[in-house]
Amino acid sequence: MSPNAERFYEKHLDYRVNGLETRRFKLEDIEPMIKALPAPFTVKLAGKSFQDRNIYHVSIGTGPVKVLMWSQMHGDESTATMALMDLFQFLQKKDEFDSLRQVLLSKLTLHFIPMLNPDGANRFTRRNMQGIDINRDAMRLQTPEGRILKRIRDETKADWGFNLHDQNIYLGAGVSPYPASISVLAPAYNYTKDINETRGDAMRLIGVMNQLLQKHIPKQVGRYDDAFEPRAFGDNIQKWGTRTILIESGGLKGDPENQQLRRLNFSIFLTALEAIAAEKYKEWDYAAYEGLPENQPSGFHDLIVRKVQVMRNDKWYKVDLAFRREEVNYDNSRKFFYRSTVSEMGDLSNTNGYDEIDLEGYQAVPGKVQPGVKTSWEEVVKANHMELLKQGITDVQVTRWPDSLELSKLPVLLVRPRTNAAAPGSSGIINIGSNPSLLLQKDGKTEYVVVNGFLFTVQ
Repeated sequence: MSPNAERFYEKHLDYRVNGLETRRFKLEDIEPMIKALPAPFTVKLAGKSFQDRNIYHVSIGTGPVKVLMWSQMHGDESTATMALMDLFQFLQKKDEFDSLRQVLLSKLTLHFIPMLNPDGANRFTRRNMQGIDINRDAMRLQTPEGRILKRIRDETKADWGFNLHDQNIYLGAGVSPYPASISVLAPAYNYTKDINETRGDAMRLIGVMNQLLQKHIPKQVGRYDDAFEPRAFGDNIQKWGTRTILIESGGLKGDPENQQLRRLNFSIFLTALEAIAAEKYKEWDYAAYEGLPENQPSGFHDLIVRKVQVMRNDKWYKVDLAFRREEVNYDNSRKFFYRSTVSEMGDLSNTNGYDEIDLEGYQAVPGKVQPGVKTSWEEVVKANHMELLKQGITDVQVTRWPDSLELSKLPVLLVRPRTNAAAPGSSGIINIGSNPSLLLQKDGKTEYVVVNGFLFTVQ
């Protein structure tokens, strides 16, 4: 492992920039930080987005090896942007890493485009405001953001390129019980997926970074299928002669705002830069890269309730029930609440959940809607939820809707007033795409409930 890799990880809090504690920040949140970067940073306006927002080109260093790192090509993929802001903080500090900084900035010239898609970030959505996926615009260059990236790559003649993204949290790291918390790729530059010196160097450097990742997220690093995508920037930048590495942050249990993944990104960025400056990557072969498991789509769910019985046509059947939670934006896309659905059911022995429980011998019974309508959701928050659940009540009607995402994690579900509110099971229909409130009972006693895709213990 790099001599400093673990120290980068341990010391991250010393460089962690405040104000980026959630994923849903906007250009207006980071622009003052970018503009305030002191010498020897150079900050230039690289151009404007489709909706006329600023896109910045930040650079530092005087070395002959050019490194280009760009983040948030997709507006709702912000983990690496947080890590880049931390990296900027690292590069301007004075501490035990001073000699390393001197080496980095004399051997390398670092170029950054932090938040390539500020319009998408403003609405926390993937595409730009033309409705185009910028990462499929490398050839036609119909997006202003894509043209900026192409121009900076060409002007800098970057030797190395880091294409920084977030990915679907439901990808698995191979056929295993582990999510792909970080995935990597040395993109192919042709359909036959040949390995030339440029692509081979990218594979070697991934091996260096993976050593640190395996220490902190063992078995949770995946590798993308390297089929050539002729429209993609990563594949084309590799083709244009830049050693290109894709890094995608996925799902990590207990890290909903990707703060631990931010730390890992920061650590592997510095590990990679140190290895480039010292040419340590040349000591590696392709084995570490090729040994990484390929990402498996649809391998994960937020919750799986295993071997529970559900009723169909007056008969009980044993199934696994899987739930996924969709994030629904509000407050100008700065916040979200969860809306969950049954994502799969049946024999799910080949899939995994971030949370799982084996309830063989239990029955899933629809919850009840509490009679009457509450005029204030605050009443529901203050209620004795466990007492309601013991009565079989999982859904409570309210007329005034809350604006806090935390309420989507309550052990009771807030619903709009219903015409037949006293009828049991109004939200308990178990079908793919439904969001049932379920009482999980053994011998007629409710011991657990599932509400809005979250599992709660009834005490």
